[in-house]
Amino acid sequence: MRIVFMGTPDFAVPSLEALVAAGHEVCGVFSQPDKPVGRHQNKTKPTPVKTSALAHGIPVFQPETLRDGTALAQLKELAPELVVVAAYGRVLPDEMLSLPPKGCINVHSSLLPKYRGSAPIHWAVVNGDKETGVTIMHMAHELDAGDIIAQVRTPIGPDETVGQVHDRLARLGGELLVQVTADIAAGTARRTPQDPEQVTYAPMLSRALSPIDWNMSAKAIHDKIRGLDPWPATSTDILTGQPVKVFASRLTGQNTARTPGTVLAAGKEGIDVACGDGAVLRILELQAPGSRRMAAADYLRGHPISID
Repeated sequence: MRIVFMGTPDFAVPSLEALVAAGHEVCGVFSQPDKPVGRHQNKTKPTPVKTSALAHGIPVFQPETLRDGTALAQLKELAPELVVVAAYGRVLPDEMLSLPPKGCINVHSSLLPKYRGSAPIHWAVVNGDKETGVTIMHMAHELDAGDIIAQVRTPIGPDETVGQVHDRLARLGGELLVQVTADIAAGTARRTPQDPEQVTYAPMLSRALSPIDWNMSAKAIHDKIRGLDPWPATSTDILTGQPVKVFASRLTGQNTARTPGTVLAAGKEGIDVACGDGAVLRILELQAPGSRRMAAADYLRGHPISID
Protein backbone atom coordinates (compact mmCIF):
# COMPACT_ATOMS: atom_id res chain seq x y z
CA MET A 1 0.00 0.00 0.00
CA ARG A 2 0.93 3.63 -0.40
CA ILE A 3 1.37 4.85 3.18
CA VAL A 4 2.21 8.09 4.96
CA PHE A 5 3.80 7.49 8.36
CA MET A 6 3.61 9.95 11.26
CA GLY A 7 5.84 9.50 14.30
CA THR A 8 8.57 11.17 16.31
CA PRO A 9 10.43 9.25 19.10
CA ASP A 10 12.28 5.95 19.36
CA PHE A 11 9.06 4.05 20.03
CA ALA A 12 7.83 4.75 16.49
CA VAL A 13 10.99 3.66 14.65
CA PRO A 14 10.31 -0.12 14.66
CA SER A 15 6.86 0.54 13.18
CA LEU A 16 8.32 2.59 10.33
CA GLU A 17 11.07 0.04 9.73
CA ALA A 18 8.50 -2.78 9.70
CA LEU A 19 6.41 -1.06 7.04
CA VAL A 20 9.46 -0.57 4.84
CA ALA A 21 10.62 -4.16 5.34
CA ALA A 22 7.14 -5.45 4.47
CA GLY A 23 7.40 -3.79 1.07
CA HIS A 24 4.90 -0.97 1.52
CA GLU A 25 5.43 2.26 -0.39
CA VAL A 26 6.06 4.72 2.43
CA CYS A 27 5.76 7.89 0.36
CA GLY A 28 6.28 10.40 3.14
CA VAL A 29 6.99 10.75 6.84
CA PHE A 30 5.69 13.46 9.16
CA SER A 31 7.67 14.07 12.35
CA GLN A 32 7.82 16.86 14.89
CA PRO A 33 10.33 19.68 14.30
CA ASP A 34 13.94 19.09 15.34
CA LYS A 35 14.67 20.33 18.85
CA PRO A 36 17.59 22.58 19.86
CA VAL A 37 20.35 20.80 21.80
CA GLY A 38 23.63 21.76 23.44
CA ARG A 39 24.55 24.29 26.08
CA HIS A 40 23.68 27.26 23.89
CA GLN A 41 20.75 25.58 22.12
CA ASN A 42 22.33 26.59 18.80
CA LYS A 43 22.27 23.15 17.23
CA THR A 44 19.36 20.87 16.39
CA LYS A 45 18.99 17.13 16.64
CA PRO A 46 16.77 15.21 14.21
CA THR A 47 14.01 13.09 15.66
CA PRO A 48 14.63 9.31 15.66
CA VAL A 49 11.87 8.82 13.07
CA LYS A 50 13.37 11.48 10.80
CA THR A 51 16.77 9.78 10.99
CA SER A 52 15.23 6.44 10.06
CA ALA A 53 13.18 7.91 7.20
CA LEU A 54 16.14 9.72 5.65
CA ALA A 55 18.20 6.52 5.83
CA HIS A 56 15.55 4.93 3.60
CA GLY A 57 15.34 7.93 1.29
CA ILE A 58 11.80 8.82 2.38
CA PRO A 59 10.76 12.50 2.22
CA VAL A 60 10.29 14.04 5.66
CA PHE A 61 7.84 16.80 6.60
CA GLN A 62 8.07 18.63 9.92
CA PRO A 63 5.24 21.15 10.16
CA GLU A 64 5.07 23.43 13.19
CA THR A 65 1.29 23.05 13.15
CA LEU A 66 -1.33 20.88 11.50
CA ARG A 67 -3.96 23.62 11.63
CA ASP A 68 -2.93 26.16 8.97
CA GLY A 69 -3.66 24.03 5.90
CA THR A 70 -0.02 23.48 4.89
CA ALA A 71 0.24 19.95 6.26
CA LEU A 72 -3.14 19.06 4.77
CA ALA A 73 -1.97 20.25 1.36
CA GLN A 74 1.21 18.17 1.70
CA LEU A 75 -0.82 15.13 2.64
CA LYS A 76 -3.13 15.61 -0.35
CA GLU A 77 -0.10 15.87 -2.63
CA LEU A 78 1.28 12.59 -1.26
CA ALA A 79 -2.10 10.91 -1.82
CA PRO A 80 -1.67 7.98 0.59
CA GLU A 81 -4.10 5.08 0.74
CA LEU A 82 -3.46 4.80 4.48
CA VAL A 83 -1.96 6.96 7.21
CA VAL A 84 -0.15 5.21 10.07
CA VAL A 85 0.50 7.16 13.28
CA ALA A 86 2.81 6.05 16.10
CA ALA A 87 3.69 8.45 18.92
CA TYR A 88 3.59 11.47 16.62
CA GLY A 89 2.73 13.82 19.47
CA ARG A 90 0.16 15.85 17.53
CA VAL A 91 -3.62 15.53 17.22
CA LEU A 92 -4.70 15.12 13.59
CA PRO A 93 -7.54 17.44 12.53
CA ASP A 94 -10.68 15.84 11.15
CA GLU A 95 -9.91 16.86 7.54
CA MET A 96 -6.67 14.87 7.70
CA LEU A 97 -8.36 11.88 9.35
CA SER A 98 -10.91 11.70 6.53
CA LEU A 99 -8.45 12.10 3.65
CA PRO A 100 -6.91 8.63 3.02
CA PRO A 101 -9.39 6.14 1.49
CA LYS A 102 -8.35 3.36 3.89
CA GLY A 103 -8.34 5.69 6.88
CA CYS A 104 -5.85 6.54 9.61
CA ILE A 105 -4.64 4.02 12.17
CA ASN A 106 -2.66 4.48 15.37
CA VAL A 107 -0.10 2.27 17.14
CA HIS A 108 -0.75 2.87 20.85
CA SER A 109 1.33 1.43 23.70
CA SER A 110 -1.41 0.12 25.97
CA LEU A 111 -4.31 -2.32 25.99
CA LEU A 112 -7.04 0.16 25.16
CA PRO A 113 -9.39 1.34 26.49
CA LYS A 114 -6.96 1.31 29.42
CA TYR A 115 -4.44 4.16 29.50
CA ARG A 116 -5.51 6.56 26.81
CA GLY A 117 -3.11 9.48 26.64
CA SER A 118 0.55 10.38 26.46
CA ALA A 119 2.33 8.17 29.03
CA PRO A 120 0.69 4.72 29.01
CA ILE A 121 3.87 2.68 29.51
CA HIS A 122 5.00 4.71 32.51
CA TRP A 123 1.65 4.49 34.25
CA ALA A 124 1.35 0.76 33.65
CA VAL A 125 4.65 0.27 35.50
CA VAL A 126 3.95 2.88 38.20
CA ASN A 127 0.60 1.25 38.94
CA GLY A 128 2.20 -2.18 39.27
CA ASP A 129 0.34 -3.75 36.35
CA LYS A 130 1.38 -7.30 35.56
CA GLU A 131 0.49 -7.00 31.88
CA THR A 132 0.45 -4.41 29.12
CA GLY A 133 0.51 -4.45 25.34
CA VAL A 134 0.02 -2.63 22.07
CA THR A 135 -3.26 -1.65 20.44
CA ILE A 136 -3.69 -0.70 16.79
CA MET A 137 -6.90 1.19 16.23
CA HIS A 138 -8.78 3.27 13.70
CA MET A 139 -8.31 6.92 14.60
CA ALA A 140 -11.29 9.05 15.60
CA HIS A 141 -11.94 12.64 16.58
CA GLU A 142 -11.55 11.84 20.29
CA LEU A 143 -8.01 10.99 21.40
CA ASP A 144 -7.26 7.23 21.47
CA ALA A 145 -10.99 6.45 21.27
CA GLY A 146 -11.24 4.74 17.87
CA ASP A 147 -12.33 1.19 17.14
CA ILE A 148 -9.73 -1.47 17.95
CA ILE A 149 -8.31 -3.49 15.07
CA ALA A 150 -5.86 -5.74 16.94
CA GLN A 151 -3.93 -6.06 20.19
CA VAL A 152 -0.89 -7.93 21.43
CA ARG A 153 -0.18 -8.60 25.11
CA THR A 154 3.03 -8.94 27.08
CA PRO A 155 3.78 -9.42 30.81
CA ILE A 156 5.54 -6.78 32.88
CA GLY A 157 8.27 -8.30 35.04
CA PRO A 158 8.25 -7.30 38.74
CA ASP A 159 11.61 -5.52 38.40
CA GLU A 160 11.37 -4.27 34.81
CA THR A 161 11.88 -0.57 34.20
CA VAL A 162 9.74 1.53 31.91
CA GLY A 163 12.63 1.61 29.43
CA GLN A 164 12.73 -2.17 29.15
CA VAL A 165 8.97 -2.41 28.66
CA HIS A 166 9.08 0.46 26.14
CA ASP A 167 11.62 -1.27 23.93
CA ARG A 168 9.67 -4.53 23.89
CA LEU A 169 6.40 -2.78 23.10
CA ALA A 170 8.03 -0.83 20.27
CA ARG A 171 9.15 -4.09 18.67
CA LEU A 172 5.78 -5.76 19.22
CA GLY A 173 4.04 -2.74 17.74
CA GLY A 174 6.04 -3.03 14.54
CA GLU A 175 5.29 -6.73 14.25
CA LEU A 176 1.56 -6.23 14.84
CA LEU A 177 1.48 -3.35 12.35
CA VAL A 178 2.63 -5.63 9.53
CA GLN A 179 -0.28 -7.98 10.25
CA VAL A 180 -2.81 -5.15 10.49
CA THR A 181 -1.76 -3.44 7.27
CA ALA A 182 -2.05 -6.76 5.45
CA ASP A 183 -5.59 -7.16 6.82
CA ILE A 184 -6.50 -3.61 5.80
CA ALA A 185 -5.18 -4.20 2.29
CA ALA A 186 -7.25 -7.40 2.09
CA GLY A 187 -10.35 -5.72 3.51
CA THR A 188 -10.48 -8.12 6.48
CA ALA A 189 -9.43 -5.77 9.31
CA ARG A 190 -11.78 -5.94 12.30
CA ARG A 191 -13.43 -3.03 14.12
CA THR A 192 -14.20 -3.51 17.82
CA PRO A 193 -15.62 -0.46 19.61
CA GLN A 194 -13.97 0.40 22.92
CA ASP A 195 -16.00 -0.09 26.10
CA PRO A 196 -16.45 3.43 27.53
CA GLU A 197 -16.89 2.04 31.05
CA GLN A 198 -13.35 0.60 30.96
CA VAL A 199 -11.59 3.81 29.90
CA THR A 200 -8.67 5.06 32.02
CA TYR A 201 -6.12 7.76 31.27
CA ALA A 202 -2.34 8.10 31.34
CA PRO A 203 -1.64 11.82 31.77
CA MET A 204 1.64 13.55 30.99
CA LEU A 205 4.47 13.12 33.48
CA SER A 206 5.88 15.98 35.51
CA ARG A 207 8.47 16.55 38.23
CA ALA A 208 5.61 16.95 40.69
CA LEU A 209 5.38 13.13 40.68
CA SER A 210 8.99 12.68 41.81
CA PRO A 211 8.95 12.84 45.64
CA ILE A 212 8.70 9.46 47.34
CA ASP A 213 6.09 9.10 50.07
CA TRP A 214 7.58 6.51 52.40
CA ASN A 215 4.16 5.95 53.95
CA MET A 216 3.27 4.03 50.80
CA SER A 217 3.90 0.29 50.63
CA ALA A 218 7.34 -0.92 49.61
CA LYS A 219 5.95 -2.41 46.42
CA ALA A 220 4.15 0.80 45.45
CA ILE A 221 7.37 2.78 45.95
CA HIS A 222 9.38 0.19 44.01
CA ASP A 223 6.89 0.36 41.14
CA LYS A 224 7.05 4.15 41.13
CA ILE A 225 10.86 4.14 41.03
CA ARG A 226 11.03 1.81 38.03
CA GLY A 227 8.11 3.56 36.32
CA LEU A 228 9.66 7.04 36.46
CA ASP A 229 13.17 5.98 35.37
CA PRO A 230 14.87 7.90 33.78
CA TRP A 231 12.53 10.94 33.78
CA PRO A 232 11.28 12.60 35.85
CA ALA A 233 12.81 10.07 38.30
CA THR A 234 11.75 9.63 41.90
CA SER A 235 13.47 11.61 44.65
CA THR A 236 13.84 11.61 48.42
CA ASP A 237 15.34 13.94 51.02
CA ILE A 238 15.66 11.42 53.85
CA LEU A 239 19.39 10.80 53.20
CA THR A 240 20.91 14.30 53.31
CA GLY A 241 18.02 16.71 53.69
CA GLN A 242 18.45 17.59 50.01
CA PRO A 243 16.49 15.87 47.23
CA VAL A 244 18.39 12.87 45.86
CA LYS A 245 17.15 11.08 42.75
CA VAL A 246 16.45 7.36 43.14
CA PHE A 247 16.70 5.18 40.04
CA ALA A 248 16.68 1.56 41.16
CA SER A 249 15.44 -0.44 44.13
CA ARG A 250 14.69 -3.95 45.35
CA LEU A 251 12.10 -5.49 47.63
CA THR A 252 14.10 -7.17 50.41
CA GLY A 253 11.32 -9.36 51.81
CA GLN A 254 12.23 -8.07 55.28
CA ASN A 255 9.92 -6.32 57.72
CA THR A 256 10.37 -3.69 60.41
CA ALA A 257 8.39 -1.81 63.02
CA ARG A 258 10.39 1.39 62.46
CA THR A 259 8.81 4.64 61.28
CA PRO A 260 8.36 4.89 57.48
CA GLY A 261 11.29 6.75 55.93
CA THR A 262 13.79 5.53 58.53
CA VAL A 263 17.14 4.43 57.08
CA LEU A 264 17.80 0.99 58.57
CA ALA A 265 21.08 0.04 56.92
CA ALA A 266 23.58 1.49 54.45
CA GLY A 267 26.35 -0.57 52.91
CA LYS A 268 27.74 -2.14 49.78
CA GLU A 269 24.45 -3.91 49.03
CA GLY A 270 22.43 -0.68 49.17
CA ILE A 271 20.44 1.55 51.48
CA ASP A 272 17.52 -0.06 53.34
CA VAL A 273 14.51 2.11 54.19
CA ALA A 274 11.36 1.36 56.20
CA CYS A 275 8.09 1.74 54.29
CA GLY A 276 4.50 2.34 55.28
CA ASP A 277 3.43 -1.30 55.20
CA GLY A 278 6.27 -2.40 57.45
CA ALA A 279 8.29 -3.82 54.56
CA VAL A 280 11.86 -2.79 53.79
CA LEU A 281 12.93 -1.36 50.41
CA ARG A 282 16.58 -1.32 49.32
CA ILE A 283 17.81 1.63 47.24
CA LEU A 284 20.32 0.36 44.67
CA GLU A 285 21.05 3.35 42.46
CA LEU A 286 20.78 7.08 43.00
CA GLN A 287 22.10 10.51 42.04
CA ALA A 288 23.09 13.38 44.30
CA PRO A 289 22.59 16.99 43.13
CA GLY A 290 25.34 18.00 40.71
CA SER A 291 26.64 14.44 40.50
CA ARG A 292 26.25 11.46 38.21
CA ARG A 293 23.98 8.48 38.54
CA MET A 294 25.74 5.78 40.58
CA ALA A 295 25.36 2.62 42.63
CA ALA A 296 24.39 3.13 46.25
CA ALA A 297 27.75 1.76 47.42
CA ASP A 298 29.60 4.41 45.38
CA TYR A 299 27.29 7.12 46.67
CA LEU A 300 27.97 6.11 50.28
CA ARG A 301 31.75 6.54 49.82
CA GLY A 302 31.21 10.27 49.41
CA HIS A 303 28.05 10.58 51.48
CA PRO A 304 28.34 8.32 54.56
CA ILE A 305 25.09 7.77 56.46
CA SER A 306 24.96 7.24 60.21
CA ILE A 307 22.43 4.64 61.31
CA ASP A 308 20.56 5.11 64.59
